[in-house]
Amino acid sequence: MCLLVAWPLSSLAATRAWLEQSQVALGQAVTLNVETDAVSATPDLTPLMRDFDVEGQSDSRSVRWVNGRMGSSTTFALTLRPRRAGSLAIPALQVGNYRTAPLVLEVTATPTASAAANGLVFVETEIDDADPYVQQSVGITVRLFYATPLSGELDLDPPDGALLQRVGEIVQSSREIDGRRYSTAERRYLLVPERSGPLTLPGARFRGRTAGGWMDDLFGGSGRDVNITGSPRTLQVRPQPATAPQPWLPVRDVRLRYTAVPEQLRAGEAATLAIEATVIGATQAQLPEFPAPAVPGAQVLAEPPQYDETFVGGTPQVKLTRRYSLVPARPGALAVPGMAMAWWDVRAGTAKRATLPNLTLPVAAGIAPAAAGNPALASQGGEEGELVATGGERRMPPHLWPWLAAGFALLWLATLVWALSRRQPGTRVVREFPPAPLDLPHAAASRATHTAADLKRVLDAGDLDDIEHVLCGMAHPVAGDLDELQRRLVAPAQRNAVDLLRRARWAGGDAAQARAALREAFRGGPQWSAPLMRAEEEPLPPLYPR
Repeated sequence: MCLLVAWPLSSLAATRAWLEQSQVALGQAVTLNVETDAVSATPDLTPLMRDFDVEGQSDSRSVRWVNGRMGSSTTFALTLRPRRAGSLAIPALQVGNYRTAPLVLEVTATPTASAAANGLVFVETEIDDADPYVQQSVGITVRLFYATPLSGELDLDPPDGALLQRVGEIVQSSREIDGRRYSTAERRYLLVPERSGPLTLPGARFRGRTAGGWMDDLFGGSGRDVNITGSPRTLQVRPQPATAPQPWLPVRDVRLRYTAVPEQLRAGEAATLAIEATVIGATQAQLPEFPAPAVPGAQVLAEPPQYDETFVGGTPQVKLTRRYSLVPARPGALAVPGMAMAWWDVRAGTAKRATLPNLTLPVAAGIAPAAAGNPALASQGGEEGELVATGGERRMPPHLWPWLAAGFALLWLATLVWALSRRQPGTRVVREFPPAPLDLPHAAASRATHTAADLKRVLDAGDLDDIEHVLCGMAHPVAGDLDELQRRLVAPAQRNAVDLLRRARWAGGDAAQARAALREAFRGGPQWSAPLMRAEEEPLPPLYPR
């Protein structure tokens, strides 16, 4: 009997560890996750100090409901940077009274850095997936190594057939290569292929100057120019499989969990249910809609989703958190179906489905509004529908309210007549009005709200809704929809591009073709038809001149 009692307790104290990536390049960071059900327990990181630098640590808590019992777990995310190449063993970590299983991380040397180690300045490009799928988010990391002070600009040109977006700011660090200490400047990009086949990524470029020495300061010099271009890389983009689930979500991993589950509900009262989805290898724009669950016997109110986008180990990652308010209609047991998200595993090449377990929550009887104010009151059926208290007190019958309202209206009119009769003859009431504002609302609404730079940004990284919003906002005045926008354009190429955008949005057209047509047609800006005629000027001067 003791063993049977101890078995469910030990199952609640499960502790495990896993790596986000099983293979990384030397100098690249990797995330080690440690999950435990032990209360107030933290992992001992001492065994990791031999082969790794622990650069960051974060923790999150989740709640789950399994077999009618609620449990909680804590996940620790550790950012590790390997110190050497080879097969590095991640030993078992002590977490309270439990230990994780050992893991192995393959760390490969960086051939680009070793070959160019004799130079004072060189660049390298790192791709987290060289064989991505169409519309998969690919992390690109460009690093500048320099052993001499310099200043300039590090950039990467977008390839044909893909969208390239810069992510975050430059990250400064240092690394030792072949006995020489280099400072590094790291810039990250997000690449989204639009079609299958070979994709050539141009080499990273650096344009700058070295800092002058004391001889340059003495004779008026300012260093020398530095122009470096890295080697181009070729990616093999795979098409979308025919058996892929829709909507198409090619990622590395999807994890769903409950972060808040009410222990008990009351009929007619709201309680919060929170769900978190962690998607590795995607951005906010790629995530499908996370609808509210359909709960029979309860009203579900969804709050706006909260997104947190990060770059972990050279791979994009987004965390979606959404809260729901559950309002049960009656006491009893409330069955909440578990949420699900279908996705495509880009590493295994198979369709998968992340699900949450179903919840069964107890619902207690709620307190009636009348009883909440005075427990001695109880609603009983009275004559003509009025409520009668047990102590004999009668509430106001509903049919008396219109008569009371009419009486108050007559009393107000009588008071107004009396006040007017007391005014002295010849008394004038003068009311001063403030001057009219200089910027009228209709004038502000007629101005264009977006520019060509906004259009270029959404064509590179936005969705079709964003593109339509920016195009309509570039008109003067702002266009109401695509039909109005197309009527006001004079160039046939721009009108055809807008028609392709409409087909891509509503008729199953090719989104990539629409983006390319819009990018080419609006390269020099929109060409509008003749402006609308101004309204006829008023013959009288304005009441409040500017």
